Amino acid sequence: MEKIWAIGITILIFLVITFLYWKLTRGYAKKEYGKKMWTQWGTRTFYWTGALMISGGLTVLIIFLLNSANILTF
Repeated sequence: MEKIWAIGITILIFLVITFLYWKLTRGYAKKEYGKKMWTQWGTRTFYWTGALMISGGLTVLIIFLLNSANILTF
């Protein structure tokens, strides 16, 4: 049962970080690539690949810090 909570917390942290990253960088990415380039699937795929990599890395870092501080144990 304890592992189910850890998995749920990890997924929740990942989704929150991904949402915040999207909210903060969406406008910048559209402006940087331009309106025409942003509508192409390759540009968006590149953006979302980076977003998921950054979110995954931050999630691992946060879980590691929570585990080190004995807040989250599994």
